[in-house]
Amino acid sequence: MTIEERNSLNSTVIQNLVLENREKLSISGVLDVLSFDDQVVIVETELGLLNVKGENLRINKLSIDTSEVVVEGEIFSMVYSEKDLNKKGSSFIGKIFK
Repeated sequence: MTIEERNSLNSTVIQNLVLENREKLSISGVLDVLSFDDQVVIVETELGLLNVKGENLRINKLSIDTSEVVVEGEIFSMVYSEKDLNKKGSSFIGKIFK
């Protein structure tokens, strides 16, 4: 997804991230949970992939009806990335070997 496509979506998509005491993260606008373990949770959202890193992470709530996920544990970071990770040239290394 290009920046222009994301900007056109931003006017219609509302996504909330609510972090409580670095222990409980509520995410809305979730399309899918791609991967999870006790240190990393990767969630596909309407605005891109969201990587949540921490310790003792667990998915406490997953609601398909409301597109919400609640992650609990000790949360260290939350980072967005592009939806299409396999897109050629999308990363720094990909640009070097283009």
